[in-house]
Amino acid sequence: MNPIDGIVSGLGGIVHSLLTVYIWIVIIGALLTWVRPDPYNPIVQIIYRLTEPAYRLVRKIMPTVFNGLDLAPLILIILLQVLDVILVNIINAVVIG
Repeated sequence: MNPIDGIVSGLGGIVHSLLTVYIWIVIIGALLTWVRPDPYNPIVQIIYRLTEPAYRLVRKIMPTVFNGLDLAPLILIILLQVLDVILVNIINAVVIG
């Protein structure tokens, strides 16, 4: 393995970790909508600021409300998982390949 392969593999690991953390932030944000937390709580504000732009993008592309239930978090998680799998496979193909 040459040094470039190691760098690419390391960057792929970082991207994978960031996507995993963001997926967990989306899950926490979706769970927060069920309990109605204090909107002035700094942690709640950070989670909303991190998730709302992605929700808006998903809502702009397709309708996400079905029978009063907003499925934007679920759609976003599925899209992020697909993106993660594609990126990991591409990086593995570059490194191994």
